[in-house]
Amino acid sequence: MYVDSHCHLSFPALVEQLPAIRLAMAEAQVDRALCICTTLEEFDDVHGLALAYDNFFATVGVHPDNEASDTLREPTLDDLLQRAQSPKVVGIGETGLDYFRLNGRTVADMAWQRERFRTHIRAAQHTTKPLIIHTRSASDDTIALLREMGEDGSPGAAGGVFHCFTETEAVARAALDLGFYISFSGILTFKTAQDLRDVARFVPLDRMLIETDSPYLAPMPHRGKTNNPSYVPFVAKLLAELRGLPIEDMARITTTNFETLFKNVKLKSKVSA
Repeated sequence: MYVDSHCHLSFPALVEQLPAIRLAMAEAQVDRALCICTTLEEFDDVHGLALAYDNFFATVGVHPDNEASDTLREPTLDDLLQRAQSPKVVGIGETGLDYFRLNGRTVADMAWQRERFRTHIRAAQHTTKPLIIHTRSASDDTIALLREMGEDGSPGAAGGVFHCFTETEAVARAALDLGFYISFSGILTFKTAQDLRDVARFVPLDRMLIETDSPYLAPMPHRGKTNNPSYVPFVAKLLAELRGLPIEDMARITTTNFETLFKNVKLKSKVSA
């Protein structure tokens, strides 16, 4: 059985197709999915999916790209702590730093993003729930802030996962040294992703996760289609080839890692579509 450790099933492109997606998941032996929150405003929808289905779980967080506005609230520590206590909420995020689209601003102008990241780290430490880290064009500051906030693998650190990893081996090594897991998405299967495949050969097996980041980044041979959790075995298949393992072993390893990182995510009953 496989687990999709990061997907956005509350997005309209997927929620409208949910019965078909759940059937496809069952046929592909994907028995669990972690539904990721990106704004406070969508939390009820994300959490509702986790409550509605035994094999869905949820997080709470505000994506670094989602700047506060008249329609999007800036999260406070209390906002995150209160929602983190809801049933089946197992992680904090997705959170982190993203300097890819500065839109004429400088990195210095992104202080609001760094302070939001600190708020999420505090929430993770208060709740002892792992962080789901997004980092893009900001890896140095991401690692530095985690160290600043005590996320160095010592007692009291929340730990977590660098999701949809696309960084260098040096960044992977730094994240691993801090106690974090590394999650690979469909990007790993792209023809242009040889450097990332080299990183995947380096990451220890007991620190790997797999994900789709649905509805984005569908793996080969489905690239260009709307992604969904039933495609996560394609990521596992390539990882297995890179590491010289049977795909069944990679499924078992990444599922065990998911259960180790996120608490209370074991299935209590057989799942139906």
